Amino acid sequence: MKRSMLTFILALMLLPVLGVLGQEEINWMDITQLEAAMANESKPVFFDVYTDSCGWCKRMDKTTFKHPEVVALINEKFHPVKFNAERKESFKFQGYDFKFVKSGRRGYNEFAAALLNKSMSYPSYVALNEKFERITIIKGYQTSEELLKILDYLGNKHYIDQTWQEYKATSGNK
Repeated sequence: MKRSMLTFILALMLLPVLGVLGQEEINWMDITQLEAAMANESKPVFFDVYTDSCGWCKRMDKTTFKHPEVVALINEKFHPVKFNAERKESFKFQGYDFKFVKSGRRGYNEFAAALLNKSMSYPSYVALNEKFERITIIKGYQTSEELLKILDYLGNKHYIDQTWQEYKATSGNK
């Protein structure tokens, strides 16, 4: 009895450590944390631009963003930022003040409009390089297989030397 209790207690103590090693979740950060993260470690940024009312956004969270390879690749190669396009709180980023704009039924945050080049569609994903320059905007639900190809292209900086079409043609239809 004592041995099984000791095993149980040790297992409970190891669970947090095993979770870190397995990286079961993307380490999403808020936009307000990004500049400090970049100062600490310079790497590309991957934005998930969503809204609370977006069904496809919720599906991404439950499926694609839970896929172990997607989790590992995003956590390793990017600073991942989850950004609610309808965020009402104002904030400062890169010296600019971004505010909520009342528009239509829901409104939007100015940062989402800038990030998405005013093409408000959800879910959308935006990759920025280390200088906060936009690499690309990806729109719509992505399966884990589709997103893995895109993340490899962006995270391994193939975009510097190849177009997306060239990359797909030279990397086994990735």
